[in-house]
Amino acid sequence: MLVVAAGMAIGVLGGLIGLGGAEFRLPLLIGVFGFAALEAVILNKAMSLIVVVTALPARLVAVSWSDVAGHWPVALNLLAGSLMGAWVGASWATRMRSATLYRVLAILLVLIATALIITHLGQLPAVQLPSAARIVVGIVAGALIGVVASLMGVAGGELIIPTIVLLFALDIKIAGTLSLAVSLPTMLVAFTRYSRDASFSVLHHNRRFVILMAAGSIAGTMLGGLLLGVVSSTVLIPLLAALLVLSSIKVWRHH
Repeated sequence: MLVVAAGMAIGVLGGLIGLGGAEFRLPLLIGVFGFAALEAVILNKAMSLIVVVTALPARLVAVSWSDVAGHWPVALNLLAGSLMGAWVGASWATRMRSATLYRVLAILLVLIATALIITHLGQLPAVQLPSAARIVVGIVAGALIGVVASLMGVAGGELIIPTIVLLFALDIKIAGTLSLAVSLPTMLVAFTRYSRDASFSVLHHNRRFVILMAAGSIAGTMLGGLLLGVVSSTVLIPLLAALLVLSSIKVWRHH
């Protein structure tokens, strides 16, 4: 019951801001459930993958496929970098000392908190670039996103969405759907790389835990989506960002 409740709470937080909540799940896996850093990342990646797979059909119902289909070059542009970045990030995670990985995760939690505030409270004017330069910047941005997403075990929507809005001047709803199309193959690449490491056995030993928390997260995400707009973003986003920063401090100090 505790695992399901924790998954639902994470899902609600993510659903309230239109995300899956994996950024909140990671510190919970480490601080509350006591998993080591790499094990927590692998578990988080598995659950994020489940949540994204279930969220994609629902997202396509909310946003017309015809509105998204014309923007497939944007997804391919980011994927050109993110697939490579995902493999590199997962490789780094498996080779890092545990203490180093805790520090890296703490820093990335602060990065996600910053991206959360900028995306939801700030204005994101499109950057004017020549087509060739935009493609290059898109590949580099995709690679960085792939590294961060694989290191944290998250889908990466917190970073993909503002990148699409800034670089390609697309509506945030379309950007949200495209982010799922980018994050799913990116996550599969990272997941494949993690499967080659001995720590991947944590999924086998904790498969019931994964199923229960993922189920709770999916239900919570749906509930959070229904509550979207009930709580003002000017109040909610700073609170969630502060939660991520506090979590980062706890992860930084974790032994």
